[in-house]
Amino acid sequence: MAQGNTITRPSYGWTALEPARSLLNVAALMASWPMLGAAPRGDGHPVMVLPGFATNDAMTALLRMFLKRIGYDVHTWDLGWNFDHRSTGENGEHIAARIAAIARRTGRSVSLVGWSLGGVIAREAARRDPADVRQVIALGSPFTGNPDATNLGELYELLTGNRVSDMERHPRYVMGGRPLSVPSTAIYSKSDGITAWENCVSETDAQTENIEVWSSHFGFMANPAVLYAVADRLACAEDGWTRFVPGGPFRAFYFPTT
Repeated sequence: MAQGNTITRPSYGWTALEPARSLLNVAALMASWPMLGAAPRGDGHPVMVLPGFATNDAMTALLRMFLKRIGYDVHTWDLGWNFDHRSTGENGEHIAARIAAIARRTGRSVSLVGWSLGGVIAREAARRDPADVRQVIALGSPFTGNPDATNLGELYELLTGNRVSDMERHPRYVMGGRPLSVPSTAIYSKSDGITAWENCVSETDAQTENIEVWSSHFGFMANPAVLYAVADRLACAEDGWTRFVPGGPFRAFYFPTT
């Protein structure tokens, strides 16, 4: 993994292309929707989807629709707009209560799928209290490295009240790249126009992996290769997690895993 002080924010060229590339991802999803029918089927366990920074559950609608289609008990995070601790609670108590409530109501552990900041929060929640968490999948989530290596730093400070420069010493970043005690997958893109891809990869072990795809940052919510990989990961048996093996109709869109 790269050292934090060597990680820089993405090129503004990639950032400028985010809107157009995201629309292409949506178009690709619509065109490939029938092919996604070949994705591994779900076992009905609960999956909570967490939105990215400054977005809400509406942004995750396509991903949630897909997960429902293949057989999961899908839940929104139900905490409004994601303004980090202003939504989850100063100590993450709101998100912890949400996870516990779903687990209690369903009688099963909960898989967490988080996009961008939502993935950071999902990993932090699982690290603090893994008892009710089955696995974590982070999509373009800057959970480690250099917190200043983003093109949304100023907006993040304005809307959350946090100082990005202070986050480098926050346990979230100090511990962020270390494996969780539950299976976890980080899906990232080196052409991400919002956050440095080096911030989005984890150290690996027997139940921790990274998967590289070609995607814009906002396109993670509509990229068919990402959705297929999420389905594949969620289909792992609770007591039999295995690493991702690129396959299916989108095998050509994955890079070698690390």
